[in-house]
Amino acid sequence: MTGPFPQIPDISCGLPPVTGPSPLILILGSFPSVLSLERGEYYGNPKNRFWAVMEELFAIPSALPYPERTLRLTEKKVALWDVVRGCTREGSADSRIRYPVPNDIAGFVRAHPTIRLVALNGSTAGSLYHRLAEVPGIPSVILPSTSPANAAVTFAEKVHRWEMVRTAGIRDESKGFLERNKKGDARGGMTVPEDPGLPQNKNESPCPTVPCGTLRR
Repeated sequence: MTGPFPQIPDISCGLPPVTGPSPLILILGSFPSVLSLERGEYYGNPKNRFWAVMEELFAIPSALPYPERTLRLTEKKVALWDVVRGCTREGSADSRIRYPVPNDIAGFVRAHPTIRLVALNGSTAGSLYHRLAEVPGIPSVILPSTSPANAAVTFAEKVHRWEMVRTAGIRDESKGFLERNKKGDARGGMTVPEDPGLPQNKNESPCPTVPCGTLRR
């Protein structure tokens, strides 16, 4: 005789994607922080360096109101989303993500065939993407997390590594990078570690479907 089913904590739902009509680059985080969810903004924690990195790459002032920042980013052909659309998590740490349900990244790419590169913000986003939502045939790269938890990597190094997001958005300059990835380096030459706390397939979760729309700019 089996015992009672374990109780699953409340499911948190993520944010809809932010995109323009013809994005070239899709930046994927893991799942929004508690503060980001409260604000309804990607990278809403002021200690997260994402918008500071975007300021360095695209000259988008991080002090601008959020709607203006996202508008200018989509004008640079960059879209924002997360790998996970729903999960249970205590606090904001990626290590506490449980029962993740992935977003339909493949569906987004089909709806936006201009996508040429998936840039993953941090190793957890990379691990989740390659395990649960990887899109075959689309080059991807794991970049240093902009989270304040990633203090071991300097801001200057983060900007340097993220520079490929800017150059990959320029059609002529990005050809060499994309061709190298198509020849077998689709994960940017990085090894994705196994994480015993994550399910091994996208169906291994009791999380219900989390509806979300698309925020177009």
